[in-house]
Amino acid sequence: MKIKLYQPKNGYCYNSDTMFLYDFITYFNIKGDVLEVGGGCGVLGLLIKRDFPKINLTVIEKQKIMFEFILKNLKENNLKAKVFNADFLEFDFNKKFDFIVSNPPFYNGTLKSENEIKKIARYEDSLPMSEFFEKVNKILKERGEFIFCYDAKRIDDIISKMPKPLKITDIRFFYPRINKNATLVLIRAKRHAKSLIKIHPPLIGFEGEIFSKEADEIYKKANTESIKI
Repeated sequence: MKIKLYQPKNGYCYNSDTMFLYDFITYFNIKGDVLEVGGGCGVLGLLIKRDFPKINLTVIEKQKIMFEFILKNLKENNLKAKVFNADFLEFDFNKKFDFIVSNPPFYNGTLKSENEIKKIARYEDSLPMSEFFEKVNKILKERGEFIFCYDAKRIDDIISKMPKPLKITDIRFFYPRINKNATLVLIRAKRHAKSLIKIHPPLIGFEGEIFSKEADEIYKKANTESIKI
């Protein structure tokens, strides 16, 4: 089933990071109560709900305009989820989750977009790593899992700031091209995990000027249509 996604013309639009995170998530047995943090227009949550229809999906999105796009996209694609327009760090869910997934804002530095929608969606100021991880750890069930992506250059921070008993179990790095440095890391962490970390094969974005075979297959599997309004 193709997922139609309405997005704001002048706001933050989903990109390849979300597509690759979606693919990474599908390798695991997603079930039960699932929370997406920072829904954007809803693309990640909708794709997971489409592929794992038995899950109970909850999405939290801080920006009112993007919250409204999530509601519109759920209706357009005949999918159901509980959606909150609130700050993840401050919101009381009154429950715990089996899985939490997120493509969070992870850029830092001083060059920031003047567009407020894009700024909140991209920069870590709105969801600092330590506070983000601590809140996730607090609202996961005892064997709960946390699957997310982040700037690959922050891997040392990710490892050092991952709160116990959350433990990283799977890592995969994304490289734009075979001769370029990794720009994205895909991570799965689990509470009370005892297994050693599995380092997955690299994901390569382009071969020359075209998508790599795997990247192309991921886009085909996602099967999305973007409509900017």
